[in-house]
Amino acid sequence: METVSSQNSPKPPAGVLERGISILECFNEDSPRLSLRDLAERTGLDKATLLRLLAVFIKARMIHRYDSSTYALGPALLHMGMLYRDTFDLGSRLQPVLRAVMEQTGETVALYVRSGDDRICLYRENTSKEVRHHVEVGKRLGLKDGGSSAHVLRAFTGGDTPLERDIHEKGYAMTRSERVAEMASVAVPVFDADDTFVGALVVLGLASRHNEAAQLKAVEIVRHELGQQGFRTCAPAGWTPKTGA
Repeated sequence: METVSSQNSPKPPAGVLERGISILECFNEDSPRLSLRDLAERTGLDKATLLRLLAVFIKARMIHRYDSSTYALGPALLHMGMLYRDTFDLGSRLQPVLRAVMEQTGETVALYVRSGDDRICLYRENTSKEVRHHVEVGKRLGLKDGGSSAHVLRAFTGGDTPLERDIHEKGYAMTRSERVAEMASVAVPVFDADDTFVGALVVLGLASRHNEAAQLKAVEIVRHELGQQGFRTCAPAGWTPKTGA
């Protein structure tokens, strides 16, 4: 059986399910298509094992194989992702909020939720301005990479952030050129009527036009629009974050 010889290759997972998950996690925005060699290097699995697991994924439409012998995530995962999004049952209430905020601020607006050590864009409204920060639904970013939404999610899910005191005192996180140069963002926590922490709603724009005054105005607009749909942006009395979100 062929093995991966690179000393830098990771130790392959022992369980079959864990091995399958490790394959799916190899794909990202920077690497939407990967060769068999790429997958072997990233998972530490030998090519024979990879081919067996890939055949199962291809049959289930979770991975697609191109004629160029490269692989990509398949359409079944998109369907699952939409089902995941629908389980929140928030779109009909949050999407109008995001659109109203985008129209009033002129900037991109997005709702992020925490998934392990990452944050995922669940809903978004991109500004129509030519120079903008474009956010895609399903986009996954590391919490460690920074940005105001990352700080808010950390503060309300048991993570550490240097902005925690400001977030709890002021009710928002504000950053400038932290994750993306020349971009400024401000984020607030979102709680539903049943006291459930939903995620972080963020307004993002060019730092040159999205100055501190504009960011503070955005916070006011966000709070008003969220309140119109039954959400709030402050933690309920006695609320404590649940770790391991």
